[in-house]
Amino acid sequence: MTERQGHVSGEGGPPRPIDKSNEYVRIENVTKRFGDFVAVDNVSLSIFKGEIFCLLGGSGCGKTTLLRMLAGFEAPTSGRIFIDGQDMEDTLPYERPVNMMFQSYALFPHMTVEKNVSFGLEQEKLPRKEIDQRVAEMLETVKLSELARRKPHQLSGGQRQRVALARALVKKPKLLLLDEPLGALDKKLREATQFELINLQEKLGVTFVVVTHDQEEAMTLASRIGVMDRGEIVQVGTPTEIYEYPTSRFVADFIGSVNMFEGRLTEDEPNYVRIHAPELSCAIYVDHGISSAPGAAVWAAIRPEKIELTREEPAGPDNRARGVVKDIAYMGDMSIYLVKIDSGKMVRVTLPNSVRQLSERISWDETVWLSWDPSSPVILPQ
Repeated sequence: MTERQGHVSGEGGPPRPIDKSNEYVRIENVTKRFGDFVAVDNVSLSIFKGEIFCLLGGSGCGKTTLLRMLAGFEAPTSGRIFIDGQDMEDTLPYERPVNMMFQSYALFPHMTVEKNVSFGLEQEKLPRKEIDQRVAEMLETVKLSELARRKPHQLSGGQRQRVALARALVKKPKLLLLDEPLGALDKKLREATQFELINLQEKLGVTFVVVTHDQEEAMTLASRIGVMDRGEIVQVGTPTEIYEYPTSRFVADFIGSVNMFEGRLTEDEPNYVRIHAPELSCAIYVDHGISSAPGAAVWAAIRPEKIELTREEPAGPDNRARGVVKDIAYMGDMSIYLVKIDSGKMVRVTLPNSVRQLSERISWDETVWLSWDPSSPVILPQ
């Protein structure tokens, strides 16, 4: 089976294989309580050898607590954690085949790059020759050889991030835990570093578990994503699965932008459904069945990039709405249109800026038509 490695906003790309027979981390019914507060709530999860797994969620959802339990800095209130087949219950942090890279990078300011990277190996009292060789190889891998004698304050944010990564990887952990690893970088550098991280992980074959609140970061880095909410993992899947086939309103709304229409099923056949949505003057037609009884209350989720925006009225009675353009945000490669449809609901549409001619683009206060393909809506239970 092939899984998707690294993509942005649900777009496709070359597949990357994951061996699902080679489970490396197994989390069984893990709960963590702090007094009356449940930080992690009965989580079970498998992570496979050689993948980049992202725990994605907002602040306070439990993702960092789960990461700290993998590292051994917190003990589960109940449940078990296995790494490489071994129960970690009585295993201290420094005895685990794990290293952790913190959001702050936690570099020693008085040490050079070289000394920062070698520190862990020196603590293990490895032979000097082996330390020097491994440090030199790791600095070459992260492209910092020429900066080996500099101190952290003499480095850019991206360079400090690579020092922290080299220090974590030089000890050859089987599992690397990264807590918001790119949060301190500016947008452009963060995007470039994401691909560097993917290439480095593939070169070294280390299993990565990454905690992030940044959706694009998770979509770019991950072979699979676990979306967390209030201590629970609410969906696990590839970036494509999470974006294109969310299983709940929370996931659909949390990942990217989405338009939600509340309605009721009027027809549910094996190969199509129709939904009556009061906010639309037409039915929503979907080209597959959903195994639910007519009359059931549902939500139809439609991504902004899957809606067409035209001046001409579309053919057919379904999957369309008339509105007026109320706002436009020009983003360079695309434009975001906020359209107020006849019911008063605001609908978000994104269109690529494929032509330079401003005269051809739809503008403010124009009356327009929205339409979408029958495969575009995702139907979610209420």
